Amino acid sequence: MLVTVYKEEIIDGLQKAANIIPQRTGAAYLRSIWLRAASSRLEILSTDSNIEFRGSYAAGVQQEGLAGVPGRHFVELLKRLPSGELTLRVDETASVMHIDQGRRKYKLAVNDATWFQQFAEFPDTGAVLWSGDFLQELIDRIAYCIGDEGADALSCFLLKPAPEERIEASGMNGHQFAMYSFTNEDLRALLPEDGILIQKKYLNELKKWLGGGEIYLNTGEKRLFLRDEAGREFFSMPLSSYQYPDYTVFISRLKESGISRLTLPREETQNALQRIALFNTESNMCAYFDLSAHEVVMTAQGQDFGSASETLDASYEGGIGKIAFPTGNLLNIIDHYTSRELNLSMTGSEGPCGIRGDEDKDYLVILMPMKIVDEVGYSEEQA
Repeated sequence: MLVTVYKEEIIDGLQKAANIIPQRTGAAYLRSIWLRAASSRLEILSTDSNIEFRGSYAAGVQQEGLAGVPGRHFVELLKRLPSGELTLRVDETASVMHIDQGRRKYKLAVNDATWFQQFAEFPDTGAVLWSGDFLQELIDRIAYCIGDEGADALSCFLLKPAPEERIEASGMNGHQFAMYSFTNEDLRALLPEDGILIQKKYLNELKKWLGGGEIYLNTGEKRLFLRDEAGREFFSMPLSSYQYPDYTVFISRLKESGISRLTLPREETQNALQRIALFNTESNMCAYFDLSAHEVVMTAQGQDFGSASETLDASYEGGIGKIAFPTGNLLNIIDHYTSRELNLSMTGSEGPCGIRGDEDKDYLVILMPMKIVDEVGYSEEQA
C-alpha cells in the first residue's frame, strides 16, 4: 500500500474508529485499525467484534492494499502531528508501515492482512433518512433510565411501533421508566411489530458517531445499520433478541380513577432538591413530600448532621398525605424536562408515579416512590 492523504481529512474518522476498539485486552485484530486503499479512497475500519465502524475518505492511492496498525498508537501519533499531507507506505517484507510528513518519519508494525475479517455491508434497500440530532435527543432522554448491567431487556433501548401511527422509544431499570413518543411514517414501516432492542453499552459509542446531521438507518435480521447522508461513514451494531416487558400495564395505572395529581414549578423544585440532597445519607437517600392543596413541604433528615425543610407553592388534588422519592433519581429526571411546570400522577404512596410536562407532551417518566418505614427510614420498591 502507498497512499497520500491529508491529516485533517481523516483524523475525525480515526478518532471514531479508536473509540470502538479495546484499549488493552482482546486479540490484536480487535485492537487494530484497518486501512484499505483502493480507487482514490482510504477506508478506515475498526470493530470490537460487535460494533463496526467504517469510513471512506479521499486519498491519492498509488498502490492499493490493506494493513492493520496498532489502533490507539496510530491515532495518538496523528493527533500530535500538524495538519498537512501524510504519506503512508507499507513494507510487506518488513511488516511495517512508514508514516512520513516532511522531515517527520515514523514506523509502526502492521498485522498480517489475512487476519482481516469482512465487515457487514450497509443494506441500501428500504433505508430510511432520519435526523441524527433527534436520535441523539432520544438516547439522552431514555438511556439514564436503562439498567447498567445484566444480559436482559432491562439493559436495552427499545424502538417500537405504537398505536395511532406513532413510535415509542423507551427504557427501564426496575424502579424507573422513560418513554418518548413521536411520529415518523417511514421509520415506523421499517420497524418489526415487536420493535428493535439496542443494548445500552452500545448507545454511548453511537452518540459519539452521530454528531448531528441527517443519517440513513436500516435493519437486518440481527443488526442495526447507520450511514451518514454523504455515504462516507458507516456504523453498525447487534440487535438484542430479549423479550421486552409489557410496559402498558403500569402506564395504564396512571389513567385509573383515584389518582392523586400534583403540579410543581420545575426550576424551583429542582433548586430545592439540590439543597435537600446535601442532607441525604447512605441510609436515607430520599426526599419526603408532605402534600396539601396549595403547597408541598419537602424534607430530608441528615441524622448526625441536621435536617432540611423547604416549602413550595403547588397545586394538589388527592388522598396521599405523604410520599418519598429518591432525591438523586428525581433530580436526574427533572433535568431532562424543559417545561415550566411538572405534573405528577401518583397511583399511591408506594405505586408508580408518572411525570409529564406541558412543553414536553411526548415525554413520560415513571418513578417508583420509596416505602416510608418511619420518619427517617425507607426501603426501595421495585417496579
